Order: sequence, then C-alpha cells, then structure tokens
Amino acid sequence: MNLWFRLLLMLSRRPWRKPVHPFETTRIRMRVWPFDLDLNRHVTNGRYFTLADIGRMDYVLRTGAFRVALRHRAVPIVGDTWGKFRRELRLFESFEIHTRMLGWDDKWSFVEHRFVRKERVVGVVVMRGLFRSSEGTVSPRELVREMGIDATPPQMPQWLTAWSESCDEMSRGLRDEEARPMETGLDAAP
Repeated sequence: MNLWFRLLLMLSRRPWRKPVHPFETTRIRMRVWPFDLDLNRHVTNGRYFTLADIGRMDYVLRTGAFRVALRHRAVPIVGDTWGKFRRELRLFESFEIHTRMLGWDDKWSFVEHRFVRKERVVGVVVMRGLFRSSEGTVSPRELVREMGIDATPPQMPQWLTAWSESCDEMSRGLRDEEARPMETGLDAAP
C-alpha cells in the first residue's frame, strides 16, 4: 500500500507539466519509512528496485515517453535489473532518486537510478526495458525519434554492454532449458 501512496504523491505533483529532455536527469525526493526496512533496520535491498519504479515513472512522464507509448498502446516492460548498494539508508532519512537514460540498442533502453543522500551515492539500480504493444516491441530508435530526438545512441560504458550481453546469454540458456525435458531424478525405479 505504501508504494501506491508514494506513486499517488508523485503523480499529484503532476510531473508531466515540468517536461525535461530525455538526456536530462530527473530527481524525486523521498523519505525512509518503517515499512521500507529489513531486519537490519535499513532499507531492504528489494525495496531499492521498487522505489526505482517510481523514479522511472516520473522520468517517463516528464520526458514525454508516456505519450509515445500511449500512441502505440504500449506498456513498459522491465527485462532485467541490477543493483549496487554502497551505504545504508536508515529510518526517516531523506534521499533522492536521480534517474537518467544511459542509452539504447536495437531492443532495449537502459536507465540508471542513483539513490543519493547528502550528495553521496548510496545505491544504484540499472534497468533495461522496453515498450511492448499487441503489435510487438516499440524499438528504442522509434521511441526517441517520436520524442523529437534526432540522435544516435550515446556510447554506453563497457560494463553496461557486458551486463546486457550476460543477460542475453542467461535468456538463451533459460530458453534452451525449456526446450529440454526436465530431469527430476524421480524416473529411476525403486
């Protein structure tokens, strides 16, 4: 329920009325609440990914990407996420989520969410995602073109390209596993 409250609070600030360029960084301010904590009394690692969703929604609204998605009747799909945790966020501490586009390839858009407290990065969540409609995937190139950007994708860092390739390799492995019958070890006679 608390995430719905945070989402409604973000939407009540009407982020689409303060447009930003897709290569700008958006910022939203939040506070750590008791339901964000794990047994160690700091923000649980899974909560970072969920809070990043709110930062991403703000980014999609403010950049106008949601308008393009509506025209295509497409919905955002997260394919993969990765997180790096550097410092703790404790009860009632305020922090910001800084969201920015890192780049895109033929299929995926790459977005970074930095969790910042007192001008220090305490955590990072990176996501690769896409917009999918009943007709298929809206290519990132088409998405940015319709957002009014006539640009080639920025050069992505090597670590990001390597991460994306490892995600693709894992997906291929999972598809290969699905194609083979499952070995349970229960087929042996007693």
